Amino acid sequence: MIAIVIASHGDLAEGLLQSATMIFGKQTNVATVIFKDRETSDDLMIKFKTALSKFDAADSVLFLVDLWGGSPFTVAGQIVSRQPEQMAMISGVNLPILMDAFTIRDQPLDKVVAHLERSGQKGIRHFEPETHNEGE
Repeated sequence: MIAIVIASHGDLAEGLLQSATMIFGKQTNVATVIFKDRETSDDLMIKFKTALSKFDAADSVLFLVDLWGGSPFTVAGQIVSRQPEQMAMISGVNLPILMDAFTIRDQPLDKVVAHLERSGQKGIRHFEPETHNEGE
C-alpha cells in the first residue's frame, strides 16, 4: 500500500486529513507536514524526513502538496528526485483528491498518479441550477 504525505502551508494538511477521516475512516501510513510562518526549507526537510521515518523503507510514497512551486513542493521535490521510482508528487491537493488517493493506494504508484491527475481535472465543477418557473 502506498504511503501518503500531505504537505501544506499552515494547517491545511491536517484539516484535509481530519475531514477525509470523518468521511472515509482512519487510514494507516498517512502523515501530514505543516510549513509554518518563519520556518525555513531546512525546517521543512526535517519535518519531511520525520514523516518518512514512520513508513517502511520499502513503501512507495505519494506526496500530495498544496501549491506548485511553494516551499512544501520544492522540498518534497528534492526528496522525490532522489527516488523517482519509489516516490511521486502531485500539487493542488484537495479533499476529493485525497479521498480518491485513499481508494486506489493499493495500485502501483504510476497508475495512482495518472488516475489522480485525471480525477483532479474532473473534480472542479460549476453548479448550474436548472431554471424553471414554478406553477406553470
